[in-house]
Amino acid sequence: MSFSTQDSDEVLSEMNVTPLVDVMLVLLVVFIVTAPLMTNAIKVNLPKTDAVAPAEKKDPLVVSVDQDGKFYLAKNQLEPELLEASLKQAKAADSEVRVQLQADTAVNYGQVAKAMAAIERSGITKIAVMTSR
Repeated sequence: MSFSTQDSDEVLSEMNVTPLVDVMLVLLVVFIVTAPLMTNAIKVNLPKTDAVAPAEKKDPLVVSVDQDGKFYLAKNQLEPELLEASLKQAKAADSEVRVQLQADTAVNYGQVAKAMAAIERSGITKIAVMTSR
């Protein structure tokens, strides 16, 4: 800590942080004391209910593209032009339909892109692209 003398016209450039530290410590103590009180502010007796079975999850619709570029919908081979129409029918039957896209590693990317475009045009928004570890 430096002391200034009466003779010197220099300005003391050090800031005194002790009051700032005091204020911060007081605020910390206040928050530590009041935080537990805020979580238990209102006591409520919640009603009891019977256990409800979770909604049955439907299996996703599987779209596959094999190494020859052939399209399959749930293990049934389809022509590429019919894939979109079949997916639209599935979407009409169940608005929450989910699709898993499986493609062979040897397949041309263009075939995978066609399958993804058909899924998108059919209006299905829940899609998962499957991979193996």
